[in-house]
Amino acid sequence: MSINSSTLTHDLYLLEVTGRLDQDQAPLLETELAQLIQDGHYRLVVDLAQVHYINSAGLRCLVGAWRKAREHEGDLYLSGLNARLMEIFSMVGFDKVFQIHATAAAAQEALEKLSADNRQ
Repeated sequence: MSINSSTLTHDLYLLEVTGRLDQDQAPLLETELAQLIQDGHYRLVVDLAQVHYINSAGLRCLVGAWRKAREHEGDLYLSGLNARLMEIFSMVGFDKVFQIHATAAAAQEALEKLSADNRQ
């Protein structure tokens, strides 16, 4: 698994994950997300377009980061889930927890719109 992290705007970060998100690899993503949140970055997009497998450890990692971001009035949006990942998220009810978008750009736009609406 690899993770590419980049700044989209001054307070919005994108993490592009590639490969398997399982018990061996999830701690890497967990560490990356925890560091961003610890550094005060609470608006995150995690692009899973290149993830072909996820298990409970990967799901737990994403939920934990989502909770921490929300504690700080931020959010974590997901993008790029393939049909199998969408099936898994639906099966466990996480399609109701996470904002899931087709692309990272769509997730960024939605998260920016939410922030703009909250400022008004």
